[in-house]
Amino acid sequence: MVEKEEAVISEEEAAQYDRQIRLWGLEAQKRLRASRVLLVGMRGLGAEVAKNLILAGVKGLTMLDHQQVSQEDTRAQFLIPVGSVNQNRAEASLARAQNLNPMVEVRVDTQDIIDKDDAFFTQFDAVCLTCCSRDVLVKVDHICHKHGIKFFAGDVFGYHGYTFANLGDHEFVEEKMKVSKVSQGLEDGPEAKKAKLDSTETTMVKKRVMFCSLREALELDWSSEQAKTTLKRTPADYFLFQVLLKFRTDKGRDPLPVAYGEDSELLLQIRDKEMELMGVSPDLLPDDFASFCFSEMAPVCAVVGGVLAQEIVKLLLAPVQHG
Repeated sequence: MVEKEEAVISEEEAAQYDRQIRLWGLEAQKRLRASRVLLVGMRGLGAEVAKNLILAGVKGLTMLDHQQVSQEDTRAQFLIPVGSVNQNRAEASLARAQNLNPMVEVRVDTQDIIDKDDAFFTQFDAVCLTCCSRDVLVKVDHICHKHGIKFFAGDVFGYHGYTFANLGDHEFVEEKMKVSKVSQGLEDGPEAKKAKLDSTETTMVKKRVMFCSLREALELDWSSEQAKTTLKRTPADYFLFQVLLKFRTDKGRDPLPVAYGEDSELLLQIRDKEMELMGVSPDLLPDDFASFCFSEMAPVCAVVGGVLAQEIVKLLLAPVQHG
């Protein structure tokens, strides 16, 4: 975990972040201004996450991507200028990203994430992965957990998107309405004895949760009775995500519109095989699912990227818990 230096907010920064400071306070903004984030994968979703983090005012953002700009990337990646095909995606995004907020240190790394050692990740407070294979996601999640670094991941596939967070052993405070009991005799009937919420008073409740690893989330045992109960509440997108990660592993890319027929057939084959291995019915993903998971759609990137960046910002704003 990075040892944060005490951030000093200049008058210029106070003016730039005035609305945010009014919302969450000066001390929270200082914590945000002392934070460094690693963002991996500069496609459409990565551009949205980068935009939101830079505008929020982190201290530094490193955009890492070893891939070159393709024609497909230009559909939703607004940080890449026209005419940048075959340039490195992170480098092509740098100028526009930096122009969003000159007060943030925006850096580029063109090395493949799989070549990074553990020490590389320890210079960041939070790591966010997009466009990565299942093995890379699981590996980096494990590294981050081991070193107390907060881990986030997300992707967009057509109309579908996901986000994942592993905050380790995480403490937080939640505001709740106080519970009061109606005095007996004032009302008749059994309802008079039940606890009721008093919306006029709130109390702060300290909570603690232990996040599961990505590997645990992906390798659930669906044969147990508890899992069968959980299955009823599990959205089909969980299994769609598994299928798409397997496609990415096998093909080294995501489904492409130019290969719609071939890729659709392969997605159906992967669905049948993977869901059989998981012990669940392929019918949970109807045959037409493949029609809705091609390419990155800009509106979906905006929504998923907004949620993902929001969760990262909320984490960075929170006071560091000790002991």
